[in-house]
Amino acid sequence: MDENKTLDPEQENTVTVPVADEETQWGTIRSTPIVEEMERSYLDYAMSVIVSRALPDVRDGLKPVHRRILYAMRDMGITHKSAYKKSARIVGEVLGKYHPHGDTAVYQTMVRLTQDFSMRYPLVDGQGNFGSIDGDSAAAMRYTEARLSKIASELLEDIDKNTVDFIDNFDGSQQEPTVLPAKLPNLLLMGSDGIAVGMATKIPPHNLLEVVDAIKALIDKSHVEITKHYAEKDFVSADYHDLAGTIESSVEVEELCKHIKGPDFPTKGIIYDTNEIKKLYATGKASIIVRGVAEIVEKKNGRFQILISELPYQVNKAKLITDIAELVKKKRIDGIADLRDESDRHGLTVAIDLKKDAKPKSVLNSLYKYTELQTSFPANVVALTSDGTPHLLNLKQILIEYTVHRQGVVVRRSQFELKTAMDRAHILEGLLIALDNIDEVIETIKKSPDSDTAKQNLMSKFGLSEIQSIAILDMQLRKLAALERQKIEAEYQELKKQIDRLIIILKNPQEVLQIIKDEITKLALDYPEKRRTKIVANAPGTFSEEDLIPAEETIVALTKSGYIKRMPLATFKTQKRGGKGVSGMTIKDTDEIHLLTNANTHDRLLVFSNKGKVFSLKVWELPEGSRISKGQAIINLINIDTDETIQSILPLSSQINKNDCLFFTTKKGIVKRTVLSKYENIKSNGLIAIKLTDRDSLVWVNKTSGSDHILLVSRDGKSIRFQENDVRPTDRDTMGVRGILLKGDDYIISMESFAQTEPVSADKRIKLFRDLLVVTEKGMGKRTPLPEYPIQNRSGQGLKVSETADKTGKIAGALLVNQDSEVVLITTSQGQAIKLPVRNIPRLGRATQGVILMRFAKEGD
Repeated sequence: MDENKTLDPEQENTVTVPVADEETQWGTIRSTPIVEEMERSYLDYAMSVIVSRALPDVRDGLKPVHRRILYAMRDMGITHKSAYKKSARIVGEVLGKYHPHGDTAVYQTMVRLTQDFSMRYPLVDGQGNFGSIDGDSAAAMRYTEARLSKIASELLEDIDKNTVDFIDNFDGSQQEPTVLPAKLPNLLLMGSDGIAVGMATKIPPHNLLEVVDAIKALIDKSHVEITKHYAEKDFVSADYHDLAGTIESSVEVEELCKHIKGPDFPTKGIIYDTNEIKKLYATGKASIIVRGVAEIVEKKNGRFQILISELPYQVNKAKLITDIAELVKKKRIDGIADLRDESDRHGLTVAIDLKKDAKPKSVLNSLYKYTELQTSFPANVVALTSDGTPHLLNLKQILIEYTVHRQGVVVRRSQFELKTAMDRAHILEGLLIALDNIDEVIETIKKSPDSDTAKQNLMSKFGLSEIQSIAILDMQLRKLAALERQKIEAEYQELKKQIDRLIIILKNPQEVLQIIKDEITKLALDYPEKRRTKIVANAPGTFSEEDLIPAEETIVALTKSGYIKRMPLATFKTQKRGGKGVSGMTIKDTDEIHLLTNANTHDRLLVFSNKGKVFSLKVWELPEGSRISKGQAIINLINIDTDETIQSILPLSSQINKNDCLFFTTKKGIVKRTVLSKYENIKSNGLIAIKLTDRDSLVWVNKTSGSDHILLVSRDGKSIRFQENDVRPTDRDTMGVRGILLKGDDYIISMESFAQTEPVSADKRIKLFRDLLVVTEKGMGKRTPLPEYPIQNRSGQGLKVSETADKTGKIAGALLVNQDSEVVLITTSQGQAIKLPVRNIPRLGRATQGVILMRFAKEGD
């Protein structure tokens, strides 16, 4: 052999095997190359798994085993109206007639069809232990019982009207349907999950109402082409494909997505990222991120807990709890003190108690990151189409396949009903002829020697068909009564109307589409269950979690000990002047309410410390509590020093004008103005908002327009009003200038900023006029018109705002109000709160003490 000659690798690895047949005592042994045999056998096996086991049919959404279970139960008469039957009996029927495989596989399939946490719309109604979301196994089939659910009947309806093809079962003793009529768009409703050979499918479940709307939208933009026409007399025997025609729809996937918002899981949860949903419906493949629903709540002892009330689809609750416990044990997740499953018949609840110093939001984010509280659903919409081949399908293709299937069902049903009606009408025509000639008919029958002769005589004498003649011979004598004749005539006329209607349906394919539309519209009325799974537009990490929080007005309260919370405005009821109020917060004897402001849950909250630093929070991130709840330590939300206290909280909406400023006031009356945009990007450690002298501290911050008026009020009852532009804007980390000259140990207790009031007509002036509401430490107060506080030069001593005495105490607070305002007043130590209409507070001059606004619950409040 030539050493330099290069062999073809394929030739080098190819071995020629002689093929020859050998006759033996056992028969003929045929030799086959093993490569060919393996290829053929593997392909046979692969196609068997793909077509007969793992993949659903796009038309009815069922795998063969599902279809066989439902058909067997229907054949046994076990409908939603009948009594439950033992599962073992059903499984035996399925095995013996249709599905020659293991009983365990059939039973487990039936079990899943009963589970409301696995199926969006369960197709089997089970009685007994059919497993749980904890992964518990179902009881043995000899114990459990089942029947078809009501919605399963929609899949089987009209199956006895020649609407689908039947084939022989495995031993040729029975017939089974190749597909169900499926009035329901079941592939999308039930979803599917299966691994075949070389391919897999994973289809999420959907909401019936949304799918119905999408199908109606597709039908509304569809037309049907007919390529072969038939005479009316041939409708019964015509090929139903020709009568149904070829449907084409101009609807786009984007429009269908307006109706189908996304998957709808039986376990609820939250889906993130609508872009992935659109990708799923456009291509048939996507990765859908699903989170469980968890809420951070405050317990009575002031600590927080996370309550999980919904899980992602196909997540095992018991395994999730075990996983969380393992992560805590390995210190992958910190801050969890206890973990309990508090689920009961009313719903799912997993309670996670947090440690005292834990940050609830951080713990929750860790749960999303490390556990199945957040999962990814790898959707892959692969199903068998009408020709039996597997395809990756987009949303429009699924709905087209379903609609084409339903066209065939409606046409075949109409053909069946037309034939039945025509056959019956033909018999009734013969009966009516006989009744019209009853004496002659009776005479003819009497003179005939036997029934066959009588049949032939009737056919020849009255022009009847063989079927009509037999019907006349079988007619009972009571049919000769006049009332019975009327019934026959009425039935005949009704049948003629039915025949006309069916011919119209078979003649007009658009009428077929309208019937499909009407039937699915009725389905939506019969099963009007709303969406369970919420959808958030953005992906986790890029989305704003505000999407989950309703935009609503709230009250933000902070105590001097640094506990903060938000409460609904409705927490406080409006009372009459002089009322005792209600408890605004549960606080220690040494604590008191410090700051209170109205805000929207979607606002950004700027938090200013006494050291002149600013931090940023979202209002919705604050713990929501009741009037008497303690709230959360703000030190767990922002990084402040232990000797640092919060002096001002300022809610800001997303709409910010470029001229907007922050106006600062210190305890010693120093003021400063800085453009608001300087405080947009605030780090977790905060920013310097204003530089302070050693013995001064920041006490008040307002957002201003750049041309507002400023009004400062001191504890000793002094006030000064000046224009904002008297203070030039400076950078963030700068000191301010003097706003008011204070004497002794006096200090600022309030700062108000407001726009110059526009001139108004006399009849509107009172309604729109602004007053300064002043409240003293002992619950007395008054309103004074703003004109009594004239504009002065900045840094002056100001004017008296109110007369103070022992019975009034010093000035506790001052606030700008109008006639429509409502004000919440808080006691200084015990947290009593009252909401008063401003119109109930008298308007008095500056040099007056005011009236009693609130009576304290006890002395010393």
